[in-house]
Amino acid sequence: MDLKTLLFLFASLGVLRAHKDAVHTVLPEGPVDGMLGKNVTLTTLLGKPEYTFIIWNYSDGEDTVHVATVGSSVTKVNDPYLNRVSINATDGALTLRGLQSGDTGDYSITVVGMAGDTTTGEIKLRVLEPVSDVLIKSSLSEAMEYNSTVVLTCTAKGSFVTFTWLNGTMPVVVDGRHVVLKEEELSTELTIYEVLRSDLKGPIFCKAANKLETQKSAPFNLTVHYGPDDVKIHPAKPAQYIRARSSFNLTCSSASSPAATYLWYYNKEAVKTEGPVLPLEVIEKLGHGKKEGSYTCTATNAKTKRVVRSPAVTFGVMEPITGTKLTGPTGVLIAGNHSANLSCLSTAGVVKTLTWLKDGKPLRSSGVVFSADKSSVLISPVLKEDNGKFTCKLANPVNSEEAVYTMVVNYGPETPAVSGREAVEVEDPVTLTCSASSQPPANYSWKLNGTLTAIKTATYTIDKARYGNSGTYTCEAHNTVTGKKSSQTFNLSVKEELVEGLSDGAIAGIVIAVLVALGAAIALVFYCRQKLPIDSPY
Repeated sequence: MDLKTLLFLFASLGVLRAHKDAVHTVLPEGPVDGMLGKNVTLTTLLGKPEYTFIIWNYSDGEDTVHVATVGSSVTKVNDPYLNRVSINATDGALTLRGLQSGDTGDYSITVVGMAGDTTTGEIKLRVLEPVSDVLIKSSLSEAMEYNSTVVLTCTAKGSFVTFTWLNGTMPVVVDGRHVVLKEEELSTELTIYEVLRSDLKGPIFCKAANKLETQKSAPFNLTVHYGPDDVKIHPAKPAQYIRARSSFNLTCSSASSPAATYLWYYNKEAVKTEGPVLPLEVIEKLGHGKKEGSYTCTATNAKTKRVVRSPAVTFGVMEPITGTKLTGPTGVLIAGNHSANLSCLSTAGVVKTLTWLKDGKPLRSSGVVFSADKSSVLISPVLKEDNGKFTCKLANPVNSEEAVYTMVVNYGPETPAVSGREAVEVEDPVTLTCSASSQPPANYSWKLNGTLTAIKTATYTIDKARYGNSGTYTCEAHNTVTGKKSSQTFNLSVKEELVEGLSDGAIAGIVIAVLVALGAAIALVFYCRQKLPIDSPY
């Protein structure tokens, strides 16, 4: 029997059986993956065995095919593997070149020892096709939130492919109820029940991979129609009154896909305007702002067919106050003799409050009479304290205006006050100052001991005092408007040099002492003359 016949018998009849205790000592654990069209080597764990034959077979699960056999002097390769297979004669490793899809399967090795003993092993080879054509398809072109069930199918070409679904960069969460995943050999299905807008916010990707490479699909976006939700008007809480002809607008908004269309209502009656903005100009033109009323808007989604109404906002439109004017007396006012009527009016606008101020403070209520609507004030009689700035302030909820009237009340002069030194020395300067409260300011004149002087100012000045400047000075104040006069006197004494530092009492004491001493001296002279003997003429 020749070698070819012997090898064929060993390979085809399957008489070689593996020793159970040697199965895991011949080949490493598999599987081994190879790329289609590339080369792969199935290594062994034999080291450098002594053998008669090393035989490799292939099985696709049904049939077994002899691949190649190596002996001590010859290598036999079966026809299907010619020019594609080689065996390492040292350790029995099998190399396959130009891998084909049909090379996927189980490869077994049988080592026939020198004594006729056999050892076998088996390993799986997977020939992987590259991943390609990763594609997502949807069961719907567009979906309705809460109502639609969406099935996304991802397919790919390649071998031993696994799939992963991504929402943006994060894996899609599969909960088995709302989102369900179904895996096939070359496809995967992602089913989303009662789809939400957030489920496919995406973009959605499908990633297909095997051990050798990974490929991701093009981004997929599915339009999910929703809403309108959260329909509201801005501002949500406008002021009770809006200033007429201002730039005020109402704006209606909602969360909606596609964008909602809007209608406006005033006290539940449709307003003849559309769009998300309702300008105050339109409100005024339609005459809706004259009274306080409620405004609402409805948002409609053409796809979902939902119509949702906003909460109401309430306000009125008010004319601002303009043309405020404060009028008062135009003639001369004299304290105690005249009265004054002040009137505050505006040309337009509704006045809600009217406030009177005097010099920035609330106007006193005593001595004044307010009209029923407080638009006018009667002061009778006017007093000097009524001089100053009167302000009326008109206000309503949308604005305020104020006007000012300055009142001049003529009075006086009141009794003047004269200040200056009462006693001076000869050659000293003298300044006497006269002042009297008066409106308008008083004119002044001076008298000395009842005689009118040429001084016509509030100050009487003497550069160097003389004895003749002593006397009674009278300051007379005169108001040319009220026609009143008032005067005050002042006594000035011009003396010789005064003893510095002595009071009037001390000076008087010194004078008395001098007079007493002088009297004593005179008395002594008379006494002495009476005691001296008188010579007789005879």
